[in-house]
Amino acid sequence: MAYLFTSESVSEGHPDKISDQISDAILDHFLAYDPEAKVAIETLVTTGQIILSGEVNSKTYVNVQKIARDVLRKIGYTKNEYRFNADSCGILSAIQEQSMDLLQGIKSLKKYNQGAGDQGIVFGYAIKETENYMPLSLEMSHHLLRELSSIRNEGKKMPYLRPDAKSQVTLEYSEKNVPIHIHAIVISTQHDEFDTKERMQERIVQDIRNILIPRVKNLFSKEIKRLFTDRTKYYINTTGKFVTGGPHGDTGLTGRKIIVDTYGGKGAHGGGAFSGKDPSKVDRSGAYAARHIAKNLVAAGIADELLIQISYAVGVSEPMGIYVNTYGTSKRKLLDEDIVVKIQKIFDLRPYAITKRLKLRKPIYEETAVYGHMGKNPRKVWKCFSDIEGHQKKQKVELFTWEKLDYLPVIKEVFNME
Repeated sequence: MAYLFTSESVSEGHPDKISDQISDAILDHFLAYDPEAKVAIETLVTTGQIILSGEVNSKTYVNVQKIARDVLRKIGYTKNEYRFNADSCGILSAIQEQSMDLLQGIKSLKKYNQGAGDQGIVFGYAIKETENYMPLSLEMSHHLLRELSSIRNEGKKMPYLRPDAKSQVTLEYSEKNVPIHIHAIVISTQHDEFDTKERMQERIVQDIRNILIPRVKNLFSKEIKRLFTDRTKYYINTTGKFVTGGPHGDTGLTGRKIIVDTYGGKGAHGGGAFSGKDPSKVDRSGAYAARHIAKNLVAAGIADELLIQISYAVGVSEPMGIYVNTYGTSKRKLLDEDIVVKIQKIFDLRPYAITKRLKLRKPIYEETAVYGHMGKNPRKVWKCFSDIEGHQKKQKVELFTWEKLDYLPVIKEVFNME
């Protein structure tokens, strides 16, 4: 039976995403000066106010207020009419030292036997639906807002755009689970005041359809472009007005967009958020490892779609259990439980091994905090950091290592593939 499936995304100016970016920027600064820092930062943003809380155990100190303000400037919160300005908002820090009880469970004389920083259930997912093995509905949702943000930052077209925005894409699937049509696209974008409500709505609808949508279509292959048809429905700023937005419109919290961060509702989610957490927290490192496994297995041709679950207990290095579901798409005539056995031969899933393999003790996290932690291209970049005294350092880091297809040869060997 044919069906509809929907995913959503939010922009970098969305209140929850502001919180995620601040939490991860602070984490990066700690890791830049102390790679062994244990960090769990939570951020709350509301009208004219940022509240920072959480736990840290580190030998360094960073200027959390400056970091938060820098993030806001980068996003574009630089005008008083937004009622949330990087230069004038209040910032309260309630960050404290991390529990020694938890630290005892993490530490071990043998690094590879270091336990998980907390219990956790994580999932990884991949599907042969897009070039980066991500669900198409989520990819489209992300691209819509990335391009909208680019248009806003370019400043040449749609000059009324403000930072806050949301998108949603509904795809129609065939009985064979193949996307055949874009059923609906929903976009809500914050904007400046207009002379009249009618003129505002008409202008935004026209600009979305004539400026944004063509740019997004050009990002996809011919096969995916064909999914845009005359039957595709557009719902743009459906309330008619979206001037009051960002933290002035809604309070934002770290970790409230976990489905946007992962697979848009496809597969499954263990419930743990990512941003602000160092890799000793398997909510984050385990989820990245699971994505790495799922993507490499699908890319190697083991299955067209694959979900993996890994579970951990606090202070214990080895996973409690591993589960795989290929949704009947296995190409090797293997049972899902047979795939689990081979995964255990290929991938060391102890927390320290994951951290070392994926280089997770580097300051690589601010870039993950918006438009998804999964599906982006791995790359090397230079980043700049400063400590509490204002001393700056530059560091070259590799982003999104869990997206690398670097295990294809060993997978093919273990699975006896020609």
